[in-house]
Amino acid sequence: MNPRPPKNIYPTSKQDAAAAEREVVVTPQTVSPSYRLSYTDTDFLMKEELRPVRLQLELLKPELLLQEHGIEGTVVVFGGSRIPEPKAAAEKLALLKEAAALDPGDSELQRHVAVAERVVAKSHYYDEARRLGALVSEICDHRSGCNLIVITGGGPGIMEAANRGAYDMGAKTMGLNIVLPHEQAPNTYISPELCFQFHYFSIRKMHFLMRAQALVAFPGGFGTLDELFETLTLIQTKKIEPLPVLLFGREFWQKVINFDFLVEEGVISPEDLSIFQFVETAEEAATIIETFFAREKSGRQD
Repeated sequence: MNPRPPKNIYPTSKQDAAAAEREVVVTPQTVSPSYRLSYTDTDFLMKEELRPVRLQLELLKPELLLQEHGIEGTVVVFGGSRIPEPKAAAEKLALLKEAAALDPGDSELQRHVAVAERVVAKSHYYDEARRLGALVSEICDHRSGCNLIVITGGGPGIMEAANRGAYDMGAKTMGLNIVLPHEQAPNTYISPELCFQFHYFSIRKMHFLMRAQALVAFPGGFGTLDELFETLTLIQTKKIEPLPVLLFGREFWQKVINFDFLVEEGVISPEDLSIFQFVETAEEAATIIETFFAREKSGRQD
């Protein structure tokens, strides 16, 4: 029989913070910054010397909330924030073509048209990501406590699509946003209670993988490449257990990265090519993820 924990006879930090705010008498001493409680003093908490504390808080806050919500497994979806749904991509292209027709000598405008045409060609990935978000959310019954949820970087484009697919199914879905110099807002399909904001990229990366059952990388830019290569490196160096790493769109990825050249140059091993695999459809990706998740779940029960 476990002994009952001792009763805490001290006031909680929340109670003391409320008391300090309520009962303060305005004097030169009480209005001095030195008089503030350390854990309510944001100027103190943001000092350069407090960075280790802020790192710990940024790791701990999402972790405690995920434990409270019973989140045990995630499917991480990365991809370009600049790949919108097909309709929006087509509308932007039409506007650019209309402008280019009025000024055919503008080479920069012609370049924007060419880029917009490539975005339209890739916009079907938005639909695939949305479909994948829905399929992942059907892998297990969330009402039975199986919380395999879609997690993204929380932004627009492919991230929005994956969150949207889960939202379509009425499932929980998570977003890990990051503070950037330009304005960024979470996409509206993230479950509000699972929408987080980070200052430190390193801590955000840890949270992407701490519960990951699979990682899916759609075509994207520097951010997608960064997250992908970090995961490949962690698996290659055995710092994390192997998990499915799915590259969506063979043609894109083989043009962006010459994996075979890396083998030929001797900077990676032939076996390293087995760390990831190419997929072309949401159904194909979902089947791989479901098979892996079922095997892992069975192993934990054994």
